Amino acid sequence: MLVDGQNYRTVWMDGTSVFFIDQNLLPFQFIIKKSASYGESCAVICKMQVRGAGAIGALAGFAMAQAAMEAPETGNSGFLDEARKIIESTRPTARNLFYAVEKVFAAAQISKSAAIESALEIADCDVADSKKIGEYGNTLLCSGMNVETHCNAGWLAFVDYGTALSPIYLAHQEGKNIFVYADETRPRSQGARLTAWELHHAGIPHSIIPDNAGAWLMSQGKIDLMIVGADRIAANGDVANKIGTLEKAIVANEFGVPFYVAAPVSTFDFSCPSGASIPIEERNEEEVLYQDGMTQDGRHERVLVCSPGSSALNPAFDVTPAKYITGIITEKGIIKPDLISIKNLQ
Repeated sequence: MLVDGQNYRTVWMDGTSVFFIDQNLLPFQFIIKKSASYGESCAVICKMQVRGAGAIGALAGFAMAQAAMEAPETGNSGFLDEARKIIESTRPTARNLFYAVEKVFAAAQISKSAAIESALEIADCDVADSKKIGEYGNTLLCSGMNVETHCNAGWLAFVDYGTALSPIYLAHQEGKNIFVYADETRPRSQGARLTAWELHHAGIPHSIIPDNAGAWLMSQGKIDLMIVGADRIAANGDVANKIGTLEKAIVANEFGVPFYVAAPVSTFDFSCPSGASIPIEERNEEEVLYQDGMTQDGRHERVLVCSPGSSALNPAFDVTPAKYITGIITEKGIIKPDLISIKNLQ
């Protein structure tokens, strides 16, 4: 993705270090940071400096490769086992994280160079898959459409291109006139801070809307299509995504708005028979109680926005049943939830 005329990936590896865009500083500051060890990379994931299913997966793969390089030359199985457990404990819901760690861990049993090669391949595949998702998803978009999104499943959520926004980028490049309504996506406001920032830099017309405005807009016929990403997809087509996705899907179903999920095959988890088996991460209540922003004179501030003394509940994801999903846009094509199978995804 171009930022001020220069091409960037969200996260990449050079030698033994991992470089990443610190997403906690966006949209006010665009800063590249470095992680020199697998422990530092784990902290980056935990603090959500890198977030989004594909980006987390790539960084987790890089972290496993860093662990392989940090491991002793002999008798390293205990070290690698422990590193794997630590990396996998950083975020429990995103399937791409576990997929990447599994692959790089297996490669590390061969050699350190094999682990690095595997991690780099995962990142490159993420880019290629996201582009293909954009190509398939673009076939759903016609000029003049209004598309609603939730959270951020753009290039910041993956290594490049993204999933939910990838079709929009390709449609825009083809000259289609697409307008995007970006849900703000509280409590971390990824839509207002990240999706809107991406769309602004890409020159795509858009408006940020309150999370609870989507139903009204749909009832007025102002939304033609909704596309969201996914953090894990169960074998029956149930989808875990950022909290608030479920209510959007229910409302879209009520008003006849096609509701699509965009995700690579690596997001599918056939060990989860249904959404009831998907672990849902609960994050710190301070994400709900406080908001970060910038003052008019350019100072970053963190302010309490809720009643002092009140506590908060902060589930990071919810599960949308397959019955509400029109189709899942993958790098293999657009699949109906009731037709999901390992064979169809090969």
